[in-house]
Amino acid sequence: MSGYDIRLIELAGRAGVDVHWLDASDRPQEVRLPTLRAVLAALGLPCDSDGDLDESFERLRREREGTALPRLLVADAGSSFVLPPDARARHYRIEDEHGALVQEGTLPAGERSLRSPQAPGYYRLLLDEAECTLAAAPPRAFGIGDVTGARRPWGVAVQLASLRRPGDGGIGDFTALEQCARAAAARGADALAISPVHALFAAAPERYSPYAPSSRLFLNPLYADPARVGGGAALRTVTDAHNLRQELAELEWLDLIDWPRAARTRMTLLRALFDWSSADSKLTQELYAFRQAQGEALERHARFEALQVHFRANGTPGGWQAWPTEYHDPASPAVATFEREHSRDVAFHAFLQWLAMRGLADAQRTARESGMAIGLVSDLAVGTDAGGSQAWSHQGEMLHGLSVGAPPDLLNRNGQDWGLTTFSPIGLRRGGYAGYLGMLRAALAHAGGVRIDHVLGLKRLWLVPNGAGATEGAYVRYPLDDLLRLLAIESHRCRAVVIGEDLGTVPADFRQRIAGTGVLGIRVLWFERAADRGFIAPVHWSPEAMATTSTHDVPTVAGWWSGRDIEWRARTGLAEPGVDETAEREVDRGRLWRALCASGAARDAGGLPDENRPPTPEDVLPVAIAAAGHVARAPAPLVLIPAEDLLALPEQPNLPGPTDALHPNWRRRLPESAATLFDGPVAQACCNAVAAARTTP
Repeated sequence: MSGYDIRLIELAGRAGVDVHWLDASDRPQEVRLPTLRAVLAALGLPCDSDGDLDESFERLRREREGTALPRLLVADAGSSFVLPPDARARHYRIEDEHGALVQEGTLPAGERSLRSPQAPGYYRLLLDEAECTLAAAPPRAFGIGDVTGARRPWGVAVQLASLRRPGDGGIGDFTALEQCARAAAARGADALAISPVHALFAAAPERYSPYAPSSRLFLNPLYADPARVGGGAALRTVTDAHNLRQELAELEWLDLIDWPRAARTRMTLLRALFDWSSADSKLTQELYAFRQAQGEALERHARFEALQVHFRANGTPGGWQAWPTEYHDPASPAVATFEREHSRDVAFHAFLQWLAMRGLADAQRTARESGMAIGLVSDLAVGTDAGGSQAWSHQGEMLHGLSVGAPPDLLNRNGQDWGLTTFSPIGLRRGGYAGYLGMLRAALAHAGGVRIDHVLGLKRLWLVPNGAGATEGAYVRYPLDDLLRLLAIESHRCRAVVIGEDLGTVPADFRQRIAGTGVLGIRVLWFERAADRGFIAPVHWSPEAMATTSTHDVPTVAGWWSGRDIEWRARTGLAEPGVDETAEREVDRGRLWRALCASGAARDAGGLPDENRPPTPEDVLPVAIAAAGHVARAPAPLVLIPAEDLLALPEQPNLPGPTDALHPNWRRRLPESAATLFDGPVAQACCNAVAAARTTP
């Protein structure tokens, strides 16, 4: 190995890029040097020559040993923290968020440590003439016990777009979510977990995956109910004016969402209602106040949406990178000129966010007023589209030239490139974690909890250089301790619980690490297996993780029991060659049924079951009821059962891998109206089984 190679590896280590790592089979792997160079260059650390290496080493030194205070210092509340190496100030002062003095004094010569305030929160730290924000974190995030005490709550998980209500125009919305919250609360649920509601692309309705958003700071306006502007009379007027009554009726009765068609219809109505609302002085004043409160972040998002609609209409598809160069900088004169010339279009997209945020706030208020202790649990996607609003609006905080993914594992031998970007670890620190905090606050603004997708991303992410294969990536480390501390502060400020999606291949100590900070992991029925492949009794499930029967990416109980998932894998080319999945599933049905009998869940589902005679693959109802009761017996602080399992539906919302042409991902609608979703005998039986198990000591 040359001297250059040795220095390159050293630079990678200092920059937080793991040269060596363990794969899903615990085999040691090493990142190739060309991959290291590409990853480091994308992180702003060029390394093509010894001169480049010298400059990059110096840049890292300045970043970590600079004389200036960072914008944000993070510490444990009541503990000592160390000031930057060259902070030679003598006088210090700490004020709370209201400007009240908390601590003041003089540092002895050579002393660099201070003690943070005992009360968690954000403070202003002044060192002579310099100042920064000091974040003092509680030891744990806000927890289930802080909400419910000794009671063991349960809830429902729904894909928001799948909900139905009369007159919805083919897409579930926040009004349907309100109705679902009332219905779930009436069955005893304390939580309603929803799919991500992040902003997608107004100009590209064909891009509807909730986990590939344009921005995690704002909402998808397609979930806004048009009737919330001016009431039903105004909606009927604009519907008739645009001759959309028949179109809305047809869309409403489709079994699968036609996203482009439904989106065009809803946006037509929303634009007409926006124009109509201009004559209402009260609404105009409310919108103005909203824009003032949301500030520059909203204005940039609204400008992005208007710009993308404009350029797409003029034959320029894709993200902002395809726009003329003068529009790449959101603060450029060209963007300012566009805003002046298209002020109504920009205002329209701000109006959409105002309407959507009102709808989501009303849904959370309804959930709590209906008796839910937690209410909505939002879902935070792992990244955003590199061509989207957040990547354009906040370029200094985001990665460029790298895509988030996953290395090869037991489920995907080719690795995964999700085509998403996220925060740069260097950009996070330099920006005082402003982007991360803004994202958390957006997710918690109208929720009693948050699920963080791929929570391992707080520790490390598999990043793939643009143009490379998914196997040609590297793990890049993130400031886990600081991110968890800030998460704890925000969860307490919003009185919201935190769930971390920790499924798949994670380091051995990671689950224990997040559990120690009050972040719940996730345990899924299908994955709770012993060494002999038998299903683990629920009493042995983790008491530090949420429990569930399934997730949006895996088979439903009815789908698994009937073998519907096997059919889909064969149809979409995902079946493993040479493996008889049907025969394996027959064995697994016996294993699951014996576990359901052993826990008592099969008995409580009705009758006197024989553990040696499981129901037939077609007889899914007793299994769905028993599975719900089985999982609810776990010592989990919270149990969430997907609506698909409460209704014993065979189809899963998403099948990772295939395109929409092969499987209708994110398009399925639930069969019943949200208001009556849990009124049927199957849903009642499942809800009763869960409620009974959660109230049994």
